[in-house]
Amino acid sequence: MTGESDRIELSEHELREIAGYAADGARRALSIFERTLPADTRPRDAIDAAYAFAGGGRRTGALREAAWAAYRAAQEAASPAAADAARAASHAAGAAYLHPKASAHQVKHILGAAAHAARAEELASEEDPSVVGGTLEWARHHAPPAVTAVLGRLPAAPPGGGRVGAFIRELDVVLRS
Repeated sequence: MTGESDRIELSEHELREIAGYAADGARRALSIFERTLPADTRPRDAIDAAYAFAGGGRRTGALREAAWAAYRAAQEAASPAAADAARAASHAAGAAYLHPKASAHQVKHILGAAAHAARAEELASEEDPSVVGGTLEWARHHAPPAVTAVLGRLPAAPPGGGRVGAFIRELDVVLRS
């Protein structure tokens, strides 16, 4: 069993695949945010920054700032669904900063964008379970090899986190099987 202080192997190629996957997941919910705040580009900018990194760009301070800006957009969002959509974008840009340590917290960095996108879609659909099922199924089928490989080196997703935490744990279990 791995301890919290153990390091894992984590290549730049894996980081790029994970960031691209997170950006794809966040993009699914972006329109939810943009419908309520069309002039606020912070979540879109964060997703674009994640795609730029995934496509070979550098991991810079601007990428980290885009993640924080999307996080701030979530705090200012007009609705809970829009807030989760912005959090998905923040997680997408933040995925580039996954740490090479065997910590259950790192699972959130890999699956957080998809989980927040699922929650945004669930809230926007007035809690329609078929919407969440479709989003989580998409996340399962579109996970690149790096996602499952890196999850296999980490402890299981941690408890807590409310509905988003439950989505993270659900995805974690399915992607490891």
